[in-house]
Amino acid sequence: MTDDHDDAAPTVGELIPPDRTLMGPGPSDVHPRVLRAMSTPLVGHLDPSFIEMMDEVQELLRYTFRTGNRWTIPVSGTGSASMEAAIGNLVRPGDTMLVPTNGYFGGRMAEMARRAGGEVVEVDAPWGEPLDPDDVTDALTAHDPDVFGFVHAETSTGALQTDVPALTEAAHDQGALVIADCVTSIAGVELRVDDWGIDVAYAGPQKALSCPPGASPLTLNDRAMEHVLNRDEPARSWYLDLSLLEGYWGDERSYHHTAPITNVYAIREALRLVAEEGIEARWERHRHVAGALRAGLGAMGLEPAAPEEYWLPTLNTVAVPEGVDDGTVISRLLDEHDVEIAGGLGDLAGDVFRIGCMGHSARPGNVMELLGALGTVLDDEGADVDPAAGLATARERLA
Repeated sequence: MTDDHDDAAPTVGELIPPDRTLMGPGPSDVHPRVLRAMSTPLVGHLDPSFIEMMDEVQELLRYTFRTGNRWTIPVSGTGSASMEAAIGNLVRPGDTMLVPTNGYFGGRMAEMARRAGGEVVEVDAPWGEPLDPDDVTDALTAHDPDVFGFVHAETSTGALQTDVPALTEAAHDQGALVIADCVTSIAGVELRVDDWGIDVAYAGPQKALSCPPGASPLTLNDRAMEHVLNRDEPARSWYLDLSLLEGYWGDERSYHHTAPITNVYAIREALRLVAEEGIEARWERHRHVAGALRAGLGAMGLEPAAPEEYWLPTLNTVAVPEGVDDGTVISRLLDEHDVEIAGGLGDLAGDVFRIGCMGHSARPGNVMELLGALGTVLDDEGADVDPAAGLATARERLA
């Protein structure tokens, strides 16, 4: 067998990515201050100055999650890493986990629970609707799970889980620990981990926090962490084993792995921006700006996929107009207008557009740019839309 590779070094040009307006389900536009923080010099991951930054990040995460949990850290990895850290540590081989069926990411919860050795049972709800507390109570009674998981903000459908305390109370009455997927809700819509009785919450940095992926928020209360530390056998993932990560992010600051230092810089600055704006003011900004987006899309002639009562401001879904190919519209927006949105996932593939309004992307200028570009493309594709009405309505709402 011969090696036919070319010995010449490849010629690759300077990195010049396109300047997009990110209005999809994530990532969102990154704040310039976060980008600047990422360009600052590296220090060692056990450097005293970095350890001080770790303390600051944990304090800022507690503020953003609305929790006093000691066990609050950024997991080294994307939001799926914090998701797997939560499920893979809480679910022990043979444990039963109750998961939702109302969206794509409930399915991902189920898959991770199975890989952790758990038995998965489901609480049924149609895609695009929140879980009904009565149905959850019935499923908890029927299956007596060790862990119950739900998605607070379902990125695949644009539906927000309402009445979270009713879900957590029902789970605790049955003795189950509660894991909440907060990837698309943290720093964008109301989230109160302690007040709502959530035992474990995980999130991603690249949505309403407007931070590049790489260090993902996770918080556990004392009850959940005791459950982790009392396992009979270690978690199947060494890298995401919270009993080991506790040594690095806890009091000892002992070596476990080399932390993604630049990403920790980034999430620290993103969380500083949250604290400066104020968490409740930030929730209100998202609702106001996304409300103008929703109103503009409706006035244009697009039908919202999620009703007002469980509308998710950070991720807006609208039905693809009849006779229009969603992939063509998405490609034209990107190629001709440098605007990114996304199509549907799973059961909603081909049926909806998913339009984010998160973090630094939740600005009036972005909303107007998106509506203008989308109206132009849809009109050109033969859709029955009124782009001018969409822009006028959004402008009025923003004013």
